[in-house]
Amino acid sequence: MKLSDFDYNLPESLIARYPASERTHSRLLCLGRDDGQVQHRQFLDLMDLLNPGDLLVFNDTRVLAARLYGRKASGGKLEILVERLLSDTEALVQMRVSKSPAAGSRIEFLSDQPDMPPLEAEVLGRQDAFFHLKFHCQGALTTALEQYGHMPLPPYIDRDDEAADRSRYQTVYNKNPGAVAAPTAGLHFDEGMLKQLSEKGVEQTFLTLHVGSGTFQPVRTEDVLEHKMHSEWIDVPQSTCEQIAACRARGGRVVAVGTTSVRSLESAAAHQVHNRVPDAFAGETDIFIYPGYEFQVVDAMITNFHLPKSTLMMLISAFAGRDSVMAAYQEAVAEKYRFFSYGDAMFIV
Repeated sequence: MKLSDFDYNLPESLIARYPASERTHSRLLCLGRDDGQVQHRQFLDLMDLLNPGDLLVFNDTRVLAARLYGRKASGGKLEILVERLLSDTEALVQMRVSKSPAAGSRIEFLSDQPDMPPLEAEVLGRQDAFFHLKFHCQGALTTALEQYGHMPLPPYIDRDDEAADRSRYQTVYNKNPGAVAAPTAGLHFDEGMLKQLSEKGVEQTFLTLHVGSGTFQPVRTEDVLEHKMHSEWIDVPQSTCEQIAACRARGGRVVAVGTTSVRSLESAAAHQVHNRVPDAFAGETDIFIYPGYEFQVVDAMITNFHLPKSTLMMLISAFAGRDSVMAAYQEAVAEKYRFFSYGDAMFIV
């Protein structure tokens, strides 16, 4: 497999820089795994496309206000992106700065809110490409980030974050803080749609994958198999595994909402799986899914449109077939679908 096998041409005008006026008002491209058939629908049509007894699996991670702007003791400006919380006061961060601060040095971050004192942090050292910081904050670091941080919009959105992004770049069911990017397939659901699906008999369950900034890192090797995946933390609880088992018993479909849910379920299955039901698992995953992979748990997938030559293009190509996926993307471009995080959705069945 070559990286170029997962490339496609995308006019810049089709990159969605803002979400739809309402969460559920996106378009939905339906793709059949068996025949490659494409249907053009609306996201609300999922009410008809999902069956009683199906199980939706959501990623309930909460996106951190992970981008902070500050300065060194010398006055030099810097920008950080929190990559991973280590405790209530410590984190690993990426740092954009002209000269890297030494271990033991102090930095401070400013809030857009008036009358807020600077948030101070100490550089404890480095771990590979990341800086290890200890924040001197009152209470949990997650609270301080809400006060001082900005939403970490993906680079292709190409604008500063705005007040509305605080809610629209979160799913309505977010619960566990720790991600630096949203599980974007879930952005299309609102409370009303979730309630209607539940009333129809479509079951819902949750797991957690804290999306890291590595999700935006390009694949730099032409030979796909030489690519090294970044690691992310997941938690697939026992209650979710039990709901999957019940879904299997009643003949329903396990429908993963987003590639993060797919990666979590298949990672858990890689550790232990019985009759297509994974065992509970919490820990690190660097699973790399590309064509040839045999899916153990997921029957159908709701996902957004992904960047050319990305590992996520490889994942959905593994699920639906590369030729079918590339043809569907070509049709989505021709039909002027909106692409990426704030864009339209696909339902692969």
